[in-house]
Amino acid sequence: MKVELLAPAGDIERLQVALLYGADAVYFGGQDYSLRANALNFSLADVKKATEFAHNLGKRVYVTVNIVFHDKDLVGLREYLLELDKIGIDAIILSDLVVLDLAKKLNCKFECHISTQASILNYETAKFYKSLGATRIVLAREANKKDIKRIKEETGLELECFIHGAMCTSFSGRCVMSNYATNRDSNRGGCAQVCRFSFKFNDDQEVFSMTPKDLNMIPYIKEMITIGVNSFKVEGRMRSVYYIATVIDAYRRIIDMIVENKYNNAYTKYYLDILNRCANRDSTPQFFEKIAGKDEQYFLGRDEVSNQDFLGIVLKKEGNYIILEQRNYFKVGDVCEFFGPNMEPVTFKIGEMYDENDELIEVARHPRMIVKLRCDLDLDYMTMMRIKVFDISDYL
Repeated sequence: MKVELLAPAGDIERLQVALLYGADAVYFGGQDYSLRANALNFSLADVKKATEFAHNLGKRVYVTVNIVFHDKDLVGLREYLLELDKIGIDAIILSDLVVLDLAKKLNCKFECHISTQASILNYETAKFYKSLGATRIVLAREANKKDIKRIKEETGLELECFIHGAMCTSFSGRCVMSNYATNRDSNRGGCAQVCRFSFKFNDDQEVFSMTPKDLNMIPYIKEMITIGVNSFKVEGRMRSVYYIATVIDAYRRIIDMIVENKYNNAYTKYYLDILNRCANRDSTPQFFEKIAGKDEQYFLGRDEVSNQDFLGIVLKKEGNYIILEQRNYFKVGDVCEFFGPNMEPVTFKIGEMYDENDELIEVARHPRMIVKLRCDLDLDYMTMMRIKVFDISDYL
């Protein structure tokens, strides 16, 4: 069974990072019909560019068409699906049956994947969508391992499961709090994430929160492969390029080691530390083993400190120097780490450093300034530099 790592892409840069760092496929929304209205999203020209970039790497592209449709939303849907088909995308991710029905009537060549918005938790529902022409089910985030195994055995469908990222307070996005509190429809792309608000609930000004912790399935990837999960999906179309690179790089290495029978529990601890430092919320496996409870939830406030580990991104190599775009403060003498496509993490101590005017500097303190570092390493475009915190040798 082929195992797919599926990454989010909020724009072209994030898409390129996701694919270069090891994703087998990416998903993103167009400028209409997508559930991430606050993301930049993709014009049809962007979709074409993204599809060509992915296909040149032998990878796949999925476009989300997963809002709940009102009558006015149907205007232009036929033409949009035909344009996507003409571009040659690999699949759409949908939740409303009108989209599935129309795609089949138009004889579109792309596959139809059923969104997690459909909240599928049983095999009979999966069979129903299969009978209508769906080839893959994106299971509800609340599916446990028994659900997943039974659905796979009964249907033979491709199964896609979320493995990392934000959770919804409601069943896989069927929330109405955003509509009620802000008049922004969460099921049509306007979620205001009211569940992440802090509420004062008595005269003592105590704070109440109903926020679920993030999902993190690193300890269970091998078991998920065994029970038949085909696609491992990372959430986060609005996350940073550093977050996407770090998460995709970690899961790519984990999946490959499992498939090649080279994985051991030391890597679990190492990558849990890497990913828990990368994000600013706590994470747990949520529903896979049991019903999520108090340990999977924030109730009485939380600290979400912005991560400052991401120092810069490599733009190009020039002789014995690398040209870097700075993302956080660093200085001569700092010990950092490069990680990126087709390489193991490499420790590096910052030495000779210049600004874009070739003036010798000691500190890179201006956001996104261009920095030239003396470095003999052969580093590819989009290799990232971060603070050196963990070393795999300490875990093995």
